[in-house]
Amino acid sequence: MDIEETALPGIGLRHEFNTRGGRRVGVVSRHKGRRDLVIYDAGDPDSVAESLTLNAEESDALSELLGAPHIVEKLADLSKVFAGLVGEQIRISPDSPYAGGLLGDTQARTRTGASIVAVVRDHEVLASPRPDFRFEPDDVVVVVGTPDNTAAVAELFRTG
Repeated sequence: MDIEETALPGIGLRHEFNTRGGRRVGVVSRHKGRRDLVIYDAGDPDSVAESLTLNAEESDALSELLGAPHIVEKLADLSKVFAGLVGEQIRISPDSPYAGGLLGDTQARTRTGASIVAVVRDHEVLASPRPDFRFEPDDVVVVVGTPDNTAAVAELFRTG
């Protein structure tokens, strides 16, 4: 799916895409945290048919409903295709040795064989985090590997 990103000077960013059914949908992310969900007119793609303004809390709730469960669902589908592959969600506790630490410092892939594919923070999915990604307490780390590999990552985040 192609998502078009447009900078809106003084406002924020607009992201748009076409649905499989041919409708154009957009999200305007404003600098102050407000989001506008926009559905364009089917007959005139430059005309707005519906617009819904969401505050930061409402945006987070919608993101949670649409985002995080979708990634977990995709991981479940992967485990069906690749026998023995599982996806786990591991919460970073405040007393974890990696709370506030960098992903690269964990050496999780090297030490366990499992891959960290995403982090969910405040209802936002952060896919493919880089080694300089800094964990925060209550982040949920999405890990893919064998049951033993993913259990080793959970232990790593508990004890270092």
